[in-house]
Amino acid sequence: MRIGVTLPMSKSDGQGRIPGWPDVCALALHAESAGLDSVWICDHLVSEPPGNPPEGVLEAWTILSALAASTRRVTVGTLVTCSSFRHPALLAKMAATVDGISGGRLVLGLGAGFPGLEYEAYGFPNDHRLARFEETLEIVGGLLRGAVVTTPGQFYQLRNASLLPSPDRRIPLLVAGDGPRLLRMTARHAQAWNTAWHGAPDDRLRARLAAMERALADEDREVGSLHVTVGVSVADPDHPGVDDNDGAFAGTPDDLARIIDEYALLGVDELIIALTPKTGRSVDRLVRALTLRTS
Repeated sequence: MRIGVTLPMSKSDGQGRIPGWPDVCALALHAESAGLDSVWICDHLVSEPPGNPPEGVLEAWTILSALAASTRRVTVGTLVTCSSFRHPALLAKMAATVDGISGGRLVLGLGAGFPGLEYEAYGFPNDHRLARFEETLEIVGGLLRGAVVTTPGQFYQLRNASLLPSPDRRIPLLVAGDGPRLLRMTARHAQAWNTAWHGAPDDRLRARLAAMERALADEDREVGSLHVTVGVSVADPDHPGVDDNDGAFAGTPDDLARIIDEYALLGVDELIIALTPKTGRSVDRLVRALTLRTS
């Protein structure tokens, strides 16, 4: 099972301040040198921590381009890009460019977004989110597999559009979320899926995994053809304020090793771990847990 981590993009990521590019790069390189498999960033224009005023946040695709050039081995990805923020044809072009910079290590994570301050402040449309998202998946997926796309969509209209130069490979699409309609879209269009955020495996997680299996069956697709990722919140119990991390797992490294084994037994392909705080010490603590695994 692959293990990745999310990188600091806002003050809420446990840095005590808004991180800068040096903070993001340092943690990505530390994760890579420690042997982890992937690094992930969020895509927001404003951070909206529950119960707190809005905060600044770094721009996702600028950071992602720099990560693609600065790392050498790890997968780089978005968890997830909000489909509302960029035209799907432009997004596909951006993804193909970043994948080329990385040497073929990008996973394009996509989500339908969640209306809030970002939509209100910057004027993004928040109606028909799932319908807009499905058009995005069709357009982005077609362009990334090298097709010439013409679509008279309700929200996006393309005429003989293609990516030039063509992508060097089929860039995997990851869709995050749940709900029957979104799961059907995932089964129809995506190569990977994410459900988040979870602590130790529980009935809520098992229900989501079962629902995804049903969606795959409805689309006549084999379960093993979808890369299943789970976002797991893990907090260092010695970090101040850890009690405020609702649902985060805050056990010892031995305890963390056991729940990672539980995820593996459920058939999960990859854990994407949101550490609190996002520091080298937290990465080292995670790596310590991985050495204690029994399976």
